[in-house]
Amino acid sequence: MDILQTILNTQDGGAVRQLGSQFGLPPEKTESALEALVPALAAGLQRNMGSEGGLQGLLSALTTGGHDRYLEDPGTLSDPSATEDGNGILGHVFGSKDVSRQVAQRASEQTGIGVGILKQMLPLVATMVMGGLARNTAASEDSPAAGAPAGAGGLLAMLTPLLDRNRDGSVMDDVIGLAGSVLGRRTET
Repeated sequence: MDILQTILNTQDGGAVRQLGSQFGLPPEKTESALEALVPALAAGLQRNMGSEGGLQGLLSALTTGGHDRYLEDPGTLSDPSATEDGNGILGHVFGSKDVSRQVAQRASEQTGIGVGILKQMLPLVATMVMGGLARNTAASEDSPAAGAPAGAGGLLAMLTPLLDRNRDGSVMDDVIGLAGSVLGRRTET
């Protein structure tokens, strides 16, 4: 299961409903926001996994960070510590508040949701992404015989469907295009 589907389906969509209620969005707009924001976060996570110590750092955060609580108990998303946690995640994933702002701007253009709302929503979405990854990583470690991938392969399996937008089997052209659009550059693919 990819990370977006994990977020949408855990607790029958409880975290999605909680997120929407916090920002006054109906379910379809909340899902639209997630569909626009989660792939940018997935691309950042995948990029970080390729850096020195990135994969080990991510696996450590997933196993010790308690991020799964954001999906398992959606009410935790309203706690100020969830925003603080999310801002920390965004710092690691994007490295700059400017990139976070650009991600929110692009998502606003895609969804019609105000950029201000998306900027406030982005840290909580980051916590939900980490929660989904933590949940799936724990599940794959508990039942490797069920065919669930573990470790780096499992993380890539959860992130790749979001990144391969044109379904050509290669995420590189899509990641390059996404990175270029987030950074405001045109790229040739």
